[in-house]
Amino acid sequence: MSHKIAKLTPEQEALMKFYREKWRNIAFSTERIDKRKVVEGVKELYSLCYLEQPEIIFCESPYGAMSKILPQLDARIIQTTPLQFLQLRLGRFKLLPNLIKRESHHVEVQRPSDVNIHINTTLYYKFISYMKSLEQTLKIDIADVLELQIDANLPELYHQLQIQLEKQYDSNFIPGFIFCSYCSWLDFGQSVFNYTGEQNLLQILQLLAESCGCIFPYRRIVVVCDRPSKLSLDNQNRLHAEGEPAIQFTDGYNLYANSGVILPEKYGKLHPHQWQASWLLEEKNAELRRVLIQGIGYARILEELQAKELNSYREYTLFKIENEIDVEPIYLLKMTCPSTGFIHVLRVPSNVKSAQEAITWVNWGVAPEEFVIQT
Repeated sequence: MSHKIAKLTPEQEALMKFYREKWRNIAFSTERIDKRKVVEGVKELYSLCYLEQPEIIFCESPYGAMSKILPQLDARIIQTTPLQFLQLRLGRFKLLPNLIKRESHHVEVQRPSDVNIHINTTLYYKFISYMKSLEQTLKIDIADVLELQIDANLPELYHQLQIQLEKQYDSNFIPGFIFCSYCSWLDFGQSVFNYTGEQNLLQILQLLAESCGCIFPYRRIVVVCDRPSKLSLDNQNRLHAEGEPAIQFTDGYNLYANSGVILPEKYGKLHPHQWQASWLLEEKNAELRRVLIQGIGYARILEELQAKELNSYREYTLFKIENEIDVEPIYLLKMTCPSTGFIHVLRVPSNVKSAQEAITWVNWGVAPEEFVIQT
């Protein structure tokens, strides 16, 4: 470019949303992967990182990779003797001081996760180099004006997948949204500013982002997972569905989730209206209890669980749930409309002493005696 700019134009700022949504939609895609393009993209990625060209194996889901394919490939993946492999899996194998060695652009990897670290490090530094060059060209702090990160919350998804499977491969996969996140910046820089730096990097990342789900990279083998066939999100882009799986793969593996929290099938397969308040007495996980409380609602909790009446004032009654089902004691204010009989229940702070004090808190400090009209 022959000129410098101090800030984005209104037109350029308007395009930020377009590119953010473009790559977010790709990150959330449920289309089947293009195996031909995946092979091309993975080979280009390995060349970019000076890694030996790998064998590429496809599977339908991370579950399929972690529970079926990878265990069968352990000896080939790690490239150790049987004794060393056993020691490594037991956490007793002492690695060489230099985990990644560069000799004439050849990378020698001592353990599976080192390939992942090497790929991510290479992409990160190439991306930083691109951003610095773009900033020097445009004379602006690009990080302050371009908010294009893909906040897909998918790292948590794959972390939960690992927990569900009780495997130790979670540190050795690269979810596809990572490629989309990089592409959102590079695509914007190229399309809006006509900046042509790191064209090879953008082409490789775009190829991977548009053609695959997640990859498990190893020294000589890459396991590529298909995208989910179903992906349900709430308005904050968190995994969420009611009474059905939030994410589902073609091999039948699925996960239930509510507002980003992974649910056991017992809860997830039922709509929150069907959840039972008694589950709160059995559930040990505090985060799951929080989700159950939100789904069941305080009115049903008050009705179905043991509640002690503490105090009444006119149409207001203060209760305390005797069972310890939350981090703090649950105090509920039951409000009954005098004209319609409609009952509304709200949770109030545990330090309130009376129904009158509770309704004052609900009404932002205004005591009920001060209401001009009471209903």
